[in-house]
Amino acid sequence: MKQALKKAALAAACAGSLAATMQAQAANWLMLQGAEPSSAAGRAKVWGFLQPTYTSMKGTEVAAGGWNGSPAQFNMQPPHLSTSKGFDLRRARIGIRGQGFPLDPKVNYFFLAEFGSNGITWPNGGDGQARITDASVTLSHIPGARIRVGLFKTPMSEEMYQGIHVFDYINFTNFGFQQLLERFMTEDGSGAPGSAGVNAPNGPVNAVRDQGIQVFDTFKTGGWDTSYSLMVGNGNGINRADNNDQLDKYFYLSTEKVYAGKGPRVQSLKLYAWAISGKRDIIVTSAGTGVPERFDRKRNGIGMTFRKGAYRAAAEILRADGMIFAGTDGGAKAGSIGCCGAASGQPAGFNMLPDDKADAYYVHLGYAVTRALELDIRYDTMNRGTETDAGERKFTTTTLGAQWFFNLKTRLVVNYEIRDAEAPNLPSTDNANKILSEMDNRLSLQITSIF
Repeated sequence: MKQALKKAALAAACAGSLAATMQAQAANWLMLQGAEPSSAAGRAKVWGFLQPTYTSMKGTEVAAGGWNGSPAQFNMQPPHLSTSKGFDLRRARIGIRGQGFPLDPKVNYFFLAEFGSNGITWPNGGDGQARITDASVTLSHIPGARIRVGLFKTPMSEEMYQGIHVFDYINFTNFGFQQLLERFMTEDGSGAPGSAGVNAPNGPVNAVRDQGIQVFDTFKTGGWDTSYSLMVGNGNGINRADNNDQLDKYFYLSTEKVYAGKGPRVQSLKLYAWAISGKRDIIVTSAGTGVPERFDRKRNGIGMTFRKGAYRAAAEILRADGMIFAGTDGGAKAGSIGCCGAASGQPAGFNMLPDDKADAYYVHLGYAVTRALELDIRYDTMNRGTETDAGERKFTTTTLGAQWFFNLKTRLVVNYEIRDAEAPNLPSTDNANKILSEMDNRLSLQITSIF
């Protein structure tokens, strides 16, 4: 009898924990990542996760233009860009969090480091250096105004802000990958390559993190949880000092109608809005002055998430103004040598559109067939470089996904992405459309194991 009761209790605990993992997208990430419950937090909790990943594409090469026949950057497996298919350790993160100050439970800390293979540790395909991604202290002494200081994830789009270890998909949307994961450039790439040969990022992607100070909190009124965040930060990436005396400003507001549960188990309807505003200095190489110019960098969005019972849904509308990431020359793998015409002998480099715009939206739907199996579909589209007809590019991706939960903390995600890109205002015979029409579909498999 005792054994039966133990098994029943264990099964119930497993079911509850599994439900928490599956429903985590609608959680209040502002509080979960920035504060520890005073009644439950320990002095030091070691935690982390691993994400071994397999990616497969055809590896179609650039089909036209000055880099015809070169590997296409968008058909290569990042961050190494050495193959179109293969295995990689996408993320390997380990951290410590808790209340390190027993005499004052209103002080907590959060630390996390990345050892995996991605744009943080392998910027521009090289380096391989482990990096600290989060290191912050939160002070909860002022009612309604918690203060967090250090390096941490900035509140923004739910897709990027939620804990990546419970993300329903393997790859980000087009807008998330191109316009929210910021690359920092010295030059915009609009002219001939510089003395280094290739215009490339001068450091890791920002991983939607910044160093700064944040004031935030959550207020419960009836069945609604309303949260806010105000933040200022360097706006210059992970573990880098401010470089232009211009701090980024961040604003976030959400309200959540709670149906059942609490914390990561909550079932709710969540509405949110966010905005980021900053300045960036970059050399416009076509100007020929070699002197950095200053441009605005603004990002904003409004969205919703819904999770109740077996149903999941999310949608968001997003905008970008200034410092638009625009891929590589001719779509070629960075460093590839041009074959002909004006590009002869020139290596492909990265490009920024400092004074352009982009807009996007995505819709996600999911259904939990059983406690172990969830099916997902996401449609996302982005229009990039919308200020000129010749420069506009449209990216559309439909992602078909399935998640299989082996146990409380281990799951398999399988995604098949149907990818399409075009220059909508140019004829189909234009080189831009010939190149973009060769974007491969992508198959990805990923195991996530949380410890």
